[in-house]
Amino acid sequence: MEASDDTEEPPLPLALTRFQVSEEFGFLLPDPLTELPAPYGPWMDIAHGLPQLIMSHQLRSRVHQMPQLSTQHLRGREELHLAHLVLSCITMGYVWQEGEEGAVQVLPRNLAVPYWEVSQALGLPPILSHADFVLANWRRKDPSGNLDTIITLPGGESLRGFVLVTLLVEKAAVPGIKAIIGALRAILQCDEETLHRALQELAEAIEAMSEVLRRMHDYVDPEVFYTVIRIFLSGWKDNPAMPHGLIYEGVSQEPMAYSGGSAAQSTVLHAFDELLGICHHEDSAAFLHRMRDYMPPLHRAFVEEIQRAESLKQHVLSSGDARLRAAFNRCVSALTDFRSYHITVVTKYITIAAAKAKAGRAEPSARAGPSGGKPPSALEAKGTGGSHIFSFLKSIRDTTREGMISA
Repeated sequence: MEASDDTEEPPLPLALTRFQVSEEFGFLLPDPLTELPAPYGPWMDIAHGLPQLIMSHQLRSRVHQMPQLSTQHLRGREELHLAHLVLSCITMGYVWQEGEEGAVQVLPRNLAVPYWEVSQALGLPPILSHADFVLANWRRKDPSGNLDTIITLPGGESLRGFVLVTLLVEKAAVPGIKAIIGALRAILQCDEETLHRALQELAEAIEAMSEVLRRMHDYVDPEVFYTVIRIFLSGWKDNPAMPHGLIYEGVSQEPMAYSGGSAAQSTVLHAFDELLGICHHEDSAAFLHRMRDYMPPLHRAFVEEIQRAESLKQHVLSSGDARLRAAFNRCVSALTDFRSYHITVVTKYITIAAAKAKAGRAEPSARAGPSGGKPPSALEAKGTGGSHIFSFLKSIRDTTREGMISA
């Protein structure tokens, strides 16, 4: 089992390829594999039937019958990423099959050991993250370019819509990612014209991301998201439903705690924050920094490279160039607007949905487990990553706005 890729000459320090970032797809995995080699058929068989197995309460028994497979036949990062996606989704289904009240304490050895090995090879934690469920979970459904997910969980079309709209937000960010490289090079070369153009491209990319995010309303039903989908994105750190974490049998005798999937795990916004010199308050910054552990290591290194680069904000300030200042402020304003709109989305899909679910929980028809439609309650005020969602989102939105350069 190895994750290395053959590379040619060492690229320039700021080249995207050095960080496994694609010119066309950004942080998305370009053309992910959709099938693993034949020895991993038992994993794929379960993964392709996950929604039905979970809703019929049969997944845990299927996992118990699963052979413990060696990971040594996995080659290259594409196979490893697909294996990680598959094992992540099986794990989330296994843990949450019976809802919050029926969460397991132990992940069985035949799942935990290979999952841990694949995670170690990729430098990712053994839990479903943004890197799996969005970046590596897409395929072309037909030649005209329509997209679909590779692996799915309960939630039907809303689940598919949630993944694909999030993926398209990542895709919309690509010109902005390339603009980061252009901006940093322009600073080094004192090329103000190129820098101005790069900042315009960055602002346009962030504005395009906001436009794509609006499509969430067209494809994702808030009730389905809150009562069915959300639990399968929840982790076992800062989650009252699993206060002690999860034991990965055959890996550690002590329970381990990992955060669930979160938009805060997207490398895009971290990269934009570092370029624009946005400084978040201590608690928010600490959470965001911890979320970097859920990124592919080279994506995390990309953010750190931007952090080490010469300050864009200082360059713009010292230039005294009004056009540069206006272009910089447009980027900050666009990022503030994106974060404001994200708060609007979260209000609809979590706060309002949670209130409706709370009102419905008293109804006698509510049965235990996601398949019975009983809505989760442990994370009502928190994100799936474990943050106190509104104080966190408003804090990072407000500190983004404070990043504007005043006239």
